[in-house]
Amino acid sequence: MACNDTLSNDTLTAVGRLRVGHAEVPGGTSGCTVILPEGGAVAGVDIRGGAPGTCGTDSLHPVHLVDRVHGVVLTGGSAFGLATFDGVRRYLKERGVGFTTEYGVVPTVTGAVIFDLGINKGGPTPDAALGMEACLKAQAGPVPQGSVGAGCGATVGKLEGLARATKGGLGSFFTETPRGVRVGALVVVNPFGDVVAPQGGRILAGCRENPESHRFVDTARAMAHRERLRDFSASDHTVLAVVATNARLTKTELTKVAQMAHDGLARVIVPCHTQVDGDTIFALSTEERDPVDVSIVGMLAAQVVEKAIVRAVLLAQSRGGLPAAQDLLHERL
Repeated sequence: MACNDTLSNDTLTAVGRLRVGHAEVPGGTSGCTVILPEGGAVAGVDIRGGAPGTCGTDSLHPVHLVDRVHGVVLTGGSAFGLATFDGVRRYLKERGVGFTTEYGVVPTVTGAVIFDLGINKGGPTPDAALGMEACLKAQAGPVPQGSVGAGCGATVGKLEGLARATKGGLGSFFTETPRGVRVGALVVVNPFGDVVAPQGGRILAGCRENPESHRFVDTARAMAHRERLRDFSASDHTVLAVVATNARLTKTELTKVAQMAHDGLARVIVPCHTQVDGDTIFALSTEERDPVDVSIVGMLAAQVVEKAIVRAVLLAQSRGGLPAAQDLLHERL
């Protein structure tokens, strides 16, 4: 389901100088999403999950040389999905985007993967051609949300396995302060835990009592009565996010923003940052505005991440035999 109000934009691209593109495999059970900052963007990253699958994140460490990226890729397909990065690099190189060297332009592309091989049932996974397609579709308007791009195969609440999960998705949100500080987020919601309402803690998407049930198991409560969890493949569960601001920040400051943005996960995903999640957040600065205290940007980043997560599950559509929140809930928040 897309959110395409042409009169307003309250998604990541409203920050400015950002384009977002989605592409899906045939059948729509996996896909990728690319974020392309105009002229590149200063970037930081923070990884909190115990089972991440990433590419190009080491260079974003505050003590390392590279501080600017030309593309961020969020993709399904687990390790196979890393092939999408080749398509994104080729797209950028063909357009002369990247660091200039005596041997030609070298784009810096970073990103991460989610594990969606279960819902994809062994079907095609995102590849270089899909990465190129997502770049060609990238636009600066409102970001389509729900079961699109990297959110196609996302699922929520896998305490008892995929058959009892709920469909996850991709969501985005944006805010601007009275002083013109802009912060936006784009989140792929594929956690082990449940997604709950910010007020009251009502479960919006999560593990269900049985594969046919519309009633949720409280994952955290169920875990408290156990000593062991069922076996999971590495990176079965992951939340990926990109937050961006127009404030001029350094790579070190953006690393702090990414850290603080993880608070948004903790507010609406219960539990999050588990040993079987690969939760990863990238933070970008488009440098269009004078610097702002990093704590202010980090606070706002957590807020937009929280709201983007809720949007992702409320806009998701049933797929792969799994119901979505809109199929299970009789009212909206």
